[in-house]
Amino acid sequence: MIEGPEAFARFASAMKKALAVPHSVVQQRIAEHRAKAKKHPRKRGPKRKVKPSAAFSGPAA
Repeated sequence: MIEGPEAFARFASAMKKALAVPHSVVQQRIAEHRAKAKKHPRKRGPKRKVKPSAAFSGPAA
């Protein structure tokens, strides 16, 4: 474990690198990853929920 000024310097440089990436690029990478993961048929764990469309008004009475 690293402590002291060196730890802060490492943390600060990591934050500079992370914050240098634009939000749009992060969102694009997340979308690409989700699209790729969605195609994997043997994915473990819970599946992503599909939100119903706005046109669907509910069950017919």
